[in-house]
Amino acid sequence: MTVLAQNSRTLQRLALMAVVMFGFGFALVPFYYRICEALGVNNLVGRADASVRNTQVDYSRSVSVEFDTNTRDLPWTFRALSNVRSIHPGELVQVDFEVRNQRGEAVTGQAIPSFSPARAAQYFHKLECFCFERQTLKAGERRVMPVVFVLDRSIPSELGTVTLSYTFFDVPAADAAAGGRRS
Repeated sequence: MTVLAQNSRTLQRLALMAVVMFGFGFALVPFYYRICEALGVNNLVGRADASVRNTQVDYSRSVSVEFDTNTRDLPWTFRALSNVRSIHPGELVQVDFEVRNQRGEAVTGQAIPSFSPARAAQYFHKLECFCFERQTLKAGERRVMPVVFVLDRSIPSELGTVTLSYTFFDVPAADAAAGGRRS
């Protein structure tokens, strides 16, 4: 066999190996998905019988939380965008409230929360709340403000309904400018 024939045969074998490896690369992707699905590892497709659930949430019961809104000495309208929510203890919840300044000038207010029954307060863990800061609304301004909280899993079962009430109070201009320091 001549050198030219040997080189031609080697080139054919290398070309065949390149085609086989290229095909193997394409076949590897569906093969990878099948193996992951069978082993339940890195399952990108998801399985119908596999359900991911937060183990911190008590799905066996729910608490009805009512939201009440009030204003004192403020020309604001204030309301919860959802008046009642059924919440599982341990569940992360966001409830939005809307406030609107009806006066033709800026007004500052501060919200104070309260609970009914009062002992329910120890089971509410607020992560974000507009009551932590004073709110200054410009003339005619409308704002949607979130409250993010978790209802503790240890809440007694006899507390089936809880009311979370917010009352916005007027913060006089002098107090608002001084940062709320009173003498």
